[in-house]
Parts: sequence; structure tokens; C-alpha cells
Amino acid sequence: MDDPHGRRMGAAIHEVTAANARRGARSSLAWAPFLTVGALLLPIAAGFLGTLLPAFGYLPALGGAHFNLSPWRALVAYPGFATSVVTTLCIGIATSLLAVAVAVGFCAFASGRPRVARWLGARGGWLSPLLSTPHSAIAIGFAFLVAPSGWIARGVSPWLTGWTLPPDIATVGDATGWTLVLGLLLKEVPFLVLMIIVALHQVPVERSLAIARSLGYRRSHAWLKVVLPQIHPQLRLPIYAVIAFSLSVVDVALILGPANPPTLSVLAVRWFTDADIQSYFPAAAGAILQTLLVISVIALWFGAERCAAWAGRNWIARGDRRGLLAPAAGFAAALACGMFALAALATIAMGIWSFAAQWRFPDAWPQAWSLATWSRHLPELLAPFVNTMAIGVCATAIALVLVAACLENESRRHVRAGNAALWTLYVPLLIPQVAFLFGAQVLLVRLDFDGTFAAVVWAHLVFVLPYLFLVLAEPWRALDPRFARTAAGLGASRTRAFFRVKLPILSRPIAAACAIAFAVSVGQYLATLFAGNGRVPTLTTEAVTLAAGADRRVIGIYAFAQSTLPLLAYVAAAGLPAILFRNRRGITT
Repeated sequence: MDDPHGRRMGAAIHEVTAANARRGARSSLAWAPFLTVGALLLPIAAGFLGTLLPAFGYLPALGGAHFNLSPWRALVAYPGFATSVVTTLCIGIATSLLAVAVAVGFCAFASGRPRVARWLGARGGWLSPLLSTPHSAIAIGFAFLVAPSGWIARGVSPWLTGWTLPPDIATVGDATGWTLVLGLLLKEVPFLVLMIIVALHQVPVERSLAIARSLGYRRSHAWLKVVLPQIHPQLRLPIYAVIAFSLSVVDVALILGPANPPTLSVLAVRWFTDADIQSYFPAAAGAILQTLLVISVIALWFGAERCAAWAGRNWIARGDRRGLLAPAAGFAAALACGMFALAALATIAMGIWSFAAQWRFPDAWPQAWSLATWSRHLPELLAPFVNTMAIGVCATAIALVLVAACLENESRRHVRAGNAALWTLYVPLLIPQVAFLFGAQVLLVRLDFDGTFAAVVWAHLVFVLPYLFLVLAEPWRALDPRFARTAAGLGASRTRAFFRVKLPILSRPIAAACAIAFAVSVGQYLATLFAGNGRVPTLTTEAVTLAAGADRRVIGIYAFAQSTLPLLAYVAAAGLPAILFRNRRGITT
């Protein structure tokens, strides 16, 4: 039936929308992309330049008035330099290969299994607690598990091993670095699984699998041959980020990695924090070499991708339906589940040690429990706890304002950021932190800004902002534009529609993105160390420092508190939108 009133309402909405589109070029949010890119790239560029110049001997403040190669000669002459470089490469490449293989195999095995899909959920589901736990906290808990007197050894002693004393076995700090590789995998595998889950929402998975299964392919074969080639472009940057992090990680390497010689990034940080200021020059050279290693391995990986793509096309064209892919995917899934379990046990181990009064080897459980350690160290814990909370909240709030302004500017101008913007977001994740944070510290010192709360917030913002944008962009862009058009047709301004319609509908993804951003801030070690100049302690900096040799009960307190904060943020993100917007449950995403 013809409805004149409905036609007039539709025409009014269309006219308002067209007027808004014509005003799009004059959007009041046009500043947002420039400010966001500047907040990311300018500090990194200035910091990298501040590291590059001392690497070639130029830092007038420390007496380096001329360019020379003496920092590189000092770096190469360091005892164990070659071993340090080789160990760094082996750990980074092994971690990246295993993380990609296990994550892909797990997702291939999980494909078409409803129980696993429900467990993972649309946004990672039960992976969220693992993803929220900082790297250093997982590393400390993992050290509690695999140490010669750790929980695993206690669990099999003496009934299976006959050990009544801790065995003389090198685990934590092993020169080969295998413990560090395993510790990194506990975080990198869940991260890549989450990235795969996000990418799967951008391709027609069910239709592709149905066609492949109708041709006689097994479930795992179908996923690897049909789905993986479609989502691989979306996985390229996350994989590169894993490579860069595995090659240049510092906090986890300090806890689990070899000590003499250490990995290259740890060696550079040692020199940066040395009392002899002349050590800054070889430290800068080491940081630049670290960057070159990351670039080289990413380039090598890119070349391997091309070869794998060629081989994969031939393999797909042959139409093989037999082979060991299905058992391999099942084995990878078993490894992934084992890693998820180890990560959960690592978190539990931290809590148990913090409440243990007496726990002698080889007992599997403490003989007594007590709150004495918490009571004794609670006053010392208060300042790092407050700093961690305040820095995380401030950095997340600033990042949310910038990201929301950028995404709303996209919506109003009817444009979408391209690949260049995506690469810009990944810059802080692809460049080793040590390569630009030292130079940024030099800049902060010259501005008399180092060691301040604001400097630490700024340093965290560089890493918080990319994660918040990457998590929030997809649901923001997927929001039906008809909500805003209807609000405009009813006379609401764009600002009113933004706050009263769009934000409530997007409350759940916004809360989830903020929880992830807050967790990223909590886990920052180098950014806090350099920008704070040791004067702004956080739970992470204190936990990593104590991990070098303090009482396990004290380490457990700091690590447990460090891992609990992000988890509380995730709980709040899950509950607050339902409470604040309980009258809009039917439309929140």
C-alpha cells in the first residue's frame, strides 16, 4: 500500500544525509587523522634518529662531536657478540615459525567443530584472559613451572623421577634459549589465533568449505587449501609483528632468556642503563643492528611467502586429498591446547606462590598458607599499583578519543583508510622498541620532560593506540549507517546522534577495545623504563626487576597483581555496557 507519510519521511532522511555528505569535506574531525599519525610517527622518527646518530658516534652531549665507527667496533669486540646475534636470530625465527604453524594448525583442526567455535567465540572467547595477561607476568609464571624446583618437577617427584632435591638441569636461562621460545609461544599463539578469527569474519568461510567438502576434501584439507589463502593477506602484518617482537623482546628475555651472553636486545638495554655513559654509543649501535636483523628476517619471510604461494598453488592444482595434513593439524591443535593450559597454570602458579607460607621441594602444594607476605609488601605495592592504573587509564582514554575521532571522520566523509594507514598503525609494532625509545629518552632529557608521569603516558600511547584502533575499526565500520540517518531525520545533530545513538550501540566493542588497550599499557616495560627514567615505577617494572633473584613469594605478589589488573578490565568491559545501557540490549553489538 502506498504510504505518503513514509515517502516524505524517507525523502527527508535522504535529504539530510545528502546534506551531511556535502558537508563531509568540511568535517570538524578532519584534524583527527593528522594528529593520530603525528602521535605515532613523529616520536618514533625522532627517537630513531636519536638512536641512529649515536650509533655512528655523534652525540655532542656525551662528547661525540664527529661521526665514526667506534661504536660498531666496540659492539663487535664484545665477548660473545656473535653468539648473542645467533641466539637472537634462532629464538626469533623459531618462535615465529612455531607460532604460525601451531596457530594455523589449530584453526584448521577447529574448523567445522561447533564446540570449539563456541569456546573461542566471535572475538576470541576464553582466549581473552590469556591475551590480557602481560608477557612478563606469563614469563614469571612459566618460570615457576619449568624451573628445576618448579611446579612441574614437584608434580612428578618423587613418585616418578625419584627426585628429593631439585635436579641440576638448566631450564630458566638456558643458553640455547628454548625456555624463552616456549615462554613467547604462550602469548604469540593465542594472539595469532585471535587474528585468524578476526580475519575469518571477512571472507565467506562456510560457503568455501562447503564447496571444498563437496569435492571430497577433508575438513582440515579444505580449510588449508581454500580458507587460508583468502585470509593470509590479513595475517601478514600480525605475523610480521610477531617476528619483530620475538627478535627484540626484552622483559621476557630478562626473565627466561640466556644471561651470558644475553640476546642482542638485552645487551643493548644493559649498555643503555650502564653507569658509564660512554656505553651509550655501542648500545645505540646494538639497537640499530637489532633493527637491521628484524628487517632482514621480515624480508626473508616475505621471500619465503612468495615461494610458499607458488608451491601452494601447485599443491592445490594437483587436487591431492590424502596426506598427513589432518594428523598434523590435530597435533598442532594438541600443542595449542597444551600451551593454553600452560599459560593458565602459569597464572595460577603466581597466585599460589604469593599466598604460600612454606613450600618445600618436592611437595606439590604448600604446607601452609598465609597472608603475611601480602601484608608485609602491600605498602610497597601501592605506588606501582596506582601508577599502573593511572597510566593505563590515561593512555587508553587519549587513544580512545583519537581513534573514535578518526573512525567518525571516516564515517562522515564516506572514506576508509587504506593500506598505508594500516602500515602506519603497525610501525610501533614492527620497529624494535629499543631502536627508538633510547633516542626518545634523549629528546625528553633535552626538553626536561623525562621521568614525568606525562612522559610515561605518552610513551604508552604509542603502543596502546594501534591495538585500540585495530580492535575497534571493524565493528565501527560495520555499524549500519541507517541508525545515524534515522537520528538525523528526526532532527538530531551529528554530535547528538554520535553520543546518544552510535556510542551506546557500539558500547560492547568500545569496552573490549579499551580493555585490550589497558592490558597493553599494563605490560609495557621498556617504554616505562626509558620515559620514566626509573622514577615512575609500575607493577611491570618492579616484577621484572624482582624476577632476577627475589623471594618467589614477593615475585608472585607483583606478577599476580600485574596479571589481575587487565583481567579486571576485561570483566568490567563485559559487564559495564550491559549495566549502563540495559534498556538497549537489543541493539548493542
